[in-house]
Amino acid sequence: MKYFLILLTLITSCAYGQDTIRPAEPWPDNQGNHIQAHGGGIIKIGKTYYWYGEERRQGLDTTLRYVSCYASKDLVNWNFKGDVLKMSDPDSLGPRWVLERPKVYYNSGTKKYVMYMHIDNRSYKVAQVAVAVSDRPDGPFHYVKRFRPLGHESRDIGQFIDDDGTAYLVFEDRPFGFRIAKLSGDFMDVEKQMSLIPAHMEGGAIVHYNGLYYSIGSALTGWNPNPNKYATALSLEGPWSEFKDIAPPETKTYGSQSTMLLKVVGKKRTTVIFMGDIWKPRTQWDSRYLWMPLEIGDGKLWLPQPKPWTLNLKTGEVAM
Repeated sequence: MKYFLILLTLITSCAYGQDTIRPAEPWPDNQGNHIQAHGGGIIKIGKTYYWYGEERRQGLDTTLRYVSCYASKDLVNWNFKGDVLKMSDPDSLGPRWVLERPKVYYNSGTKKYVMYMHIDNRSYKVAQVAVAVSDRPDGPFHYVKRFRPLGHESRDIGQFIDDDGTAYLVFEDRPFGFRIAKLSGDFMDVEKQMSLIPAHMEGGAIVHYNGLYYSIGSALTGWNPNPNKYATALSLEGPWSEFKDIAPPETKTYGSQSTMLLKVVGKKRTTVIFMGDIWKPRTQWDSRYLWMPLEIGDGKLWLPQPKPWTLNLKTGEVAM
């Protein structure tokens, strides 16, 4: 019994005291369960990161849609904070209605946490965003409304918060391309279009690095991966450069699709993390994550071949 307890302690320590991010492998939370935060986004409040995403675990009530939340101090070990949104069909969208890619913003003026998400019917003809609000980062969030931002169709969404704290929504407007739009002062509405990038892409993600904006997108191939591409601009208004591959095209972004670019500013360097989803449509609860530090700078961006890596949050340095 003594040796069993020692072994159990070692296993628990290894599972929940991780220091390495392992792309494409199961990623256990503090309860030992694979993290369910698909199509997600991250915000940092104080020293804590909050990761929100689609809850896809088995056994869920199929009439509801769920958004999960995890908290971490180091971007490696994540504490499950629960399903912060449990939502029934709003306004009769019908069977198999859709809630995808939740993203949360914190508004320092109103002290509210504002969640945007793609909401749709089963045929993807509604093409709207929905908004939910909470007083706390770990919920509960309460549904407020749904609409088409600036009157345009919106399917996949992404979030971007610039260095000055200004919040933007990225959304796919088929067949025109994807749009970058500024949120209103209270973050409850979409106020102003910054750019329409005339590329047929989804999974939009943006980062501001060394005075240049980098935008990533994924081609429209449904659940199947494809070669993600990037463009650059000096301003969110553009003009944007031509799109180029972020990885060898034959790898199809190593089987992943972009969801966010996360910038970590350390004392010695700034690291930009590519956050991607490896979707498994038939076993969605087992969909994985591909997080890797990007090679970025001087208008170039490249996603290295995935391998285990560590990040020093204080210095911003990466080791592989």
